[in-house]
Amino acid sequence: MTEIRLRDVTLADADMLDAWAASPEIHGEFNDFDEPDPDQRASVREALTRGPLRNERNGEMIVERVADGVPVGQVSWHEEHYGPPPKSRAWNIGIALLPEFRGHGWGGPAQRMLADWLFENTDVNRVEASTDVDNLAEQRALEKAGFVREGIQRGAQFRAGAYHDLVTYSRLRADT
Repeated sequence: MTEIRLRDVTLADADMLDAWAASPEIHGEFNDFDEPDPDQRASVREALTRGPLRNERNGEMIVERVADGVPVGQVSWHEEHYGPPPKSRAWNIGIALLPEFRGHGWGGPAQRMLADWLFENTDVNRVEASTDVDNLAEQRALEKAGFVREGIQRGAQFRAGAYHDLVTYSRLRADT
């Protein structure tokens, strides 16, 4: 039986998401991208008044425990382009689990669910993810989710005051 599920973000989640965005402990060392922009958080709350946080360019869902509906984190995606044709579009995904829910083996299943959902609900051929070369737990989670390691992007991410190398993973529609 599945221990977690993905669900849409609702307006009732706005305060929780604001608290998560303001907490360095929740972000963890691999998501230290400076202080959240209060105007961006306000626009998220405004967007939630219109419905789920997903559109043709990006989205976000809550990862929750099935047994009691407790939110354990969130997954997100945004589009990447590898050329001008619309069919050259891919989804780049990310995950953030709350500290107390890390290490339970839920990162892989959550990312597998998200990739499956994106393949079922969009026409993209590729879902990708990148993580810090030192984030071994996320690399294992992506591999458990069926992603294939592709290589290193040197100095690709500016985080915590320095440039960091990333490991890139992908799943293709044919891999499902």
